[in-house]
Amino acid sequence: MKTLLRLILSAALVANVFLGLAVDRNGLEVALSVVSGVVVLASAAGLWALRGSREGRSEL
Repeated sequence: MKTLLRLILSAALVANVFLGLAVDRNGLEVALSVVSGVVVLASAAGLWALRGSREGRSEL
């Protein structure tokens, strides 16, 4: 699961950077950029939620 989320995160980051730099700003590109940004945030949140507890790490 973590591998899949890392792959999705990487692909969405690349897509977001590409959409931010390489294309004109019309409605479709803005929508695709927003969607890829949401995918980045969601996959990062999923990885954060699935992180394992580390030995010796203090709980706050």
